Amino acid sequence: MHGILVVDKPSGPTSHDVVARARRIYATREVGHAGTLDPMASGVLVLMFGQACKLSQYLTALSKRYRAEVSFGRSTDTLDALGTPSEERELQPGWLEASALEHALGVERERTLQVPPAVSAIQVGGQRAYRAARRGEPLELEARSVTAHELTLLDANDQRVSLELCVSKGYYVRALARDLGATLGVPAHLSSLRRLASGAFTLCGAAAWPLDAPVPLVPTAVAATRVLPRATLTDEGVTRAHCGKALGPEHFVVEPGPGVHAWLSGVGELIALGQREPSGEHRVMRGFQR
Repeated sequence: MHGILVVDKPSGPTSHDVVARARRIYATREVGHAGTLDPMASGVLVLMFGQACKLSQYLTALSKRYRAEVSFGRSTDTLDALGTPSEERELQPGWLEASALEHALGVERERTLQVPPAVSAIQVGGQRAYRAARRGEPLELEARSVTAHELTLLDANDQRVSLELCVSKGYYVRALARDLGATLGVPAHLSSLRRLASGAFTLCGAAAWPLDAPVPLVPTAVAATRVLPRATLTDEGVTRAHCGKALGPEHFVVEPGPGVHAWLSGVGELIALGQREPSGEHRVMRGFQR
């Protein structure tokens, strides 16, 4: 049971709930996911099965695209609609000026460091941040490097704004809601979130969740070449890669350039992930079973 499955997670279940059900449906323990979706959020969740779990580092690194709604006048401890209100304020009609909103969005477009939500799965000193927050002892979380590749305003009024954004790994849209409200000087929270895509994996290819029965998985080789450049091995190259030996230019149909590549056989079987060393040799990083 190897490959990936892109599902359209509904609001409600956690990403772990989806993984647990997938394990039951497919009768395997080897299932993981490539990027958590909070319970309130819906949309693209990439599940990895068996050998495809070896692609986790690359699948989780993909940029994510979202459609989000930020509501004003109330903030919560979790920064989203499921949290306990921490501040509420009545806002006067017409308070949200277009120029102020554009300035606040400009701040977020240029943001390179973001403090994660106190209620998150980040670990500090072996402690999960959300557990400490629930004990009333929130951890001091350091700002993380993030990038908003795109941030587009779709609609706005005095109560809420709708946005579409494409962001880097590690970006919290809940934190965007907090920071947007802070720049505008009002309490705010994330009231809706839908993930439209994770890299090249979109809602167009997603299976409705929950499943009643197993559906075919995207083969591991196909998934690998959606996230990494491919290189085709010669027959001798396949043999050497399976043995974990160093390869030279002669072991590829066309020698790959720098960076990690998915090494495939002539018939499209995924043999390994590998890269070229400074010495010029090509080394196996992760091998795949036949």
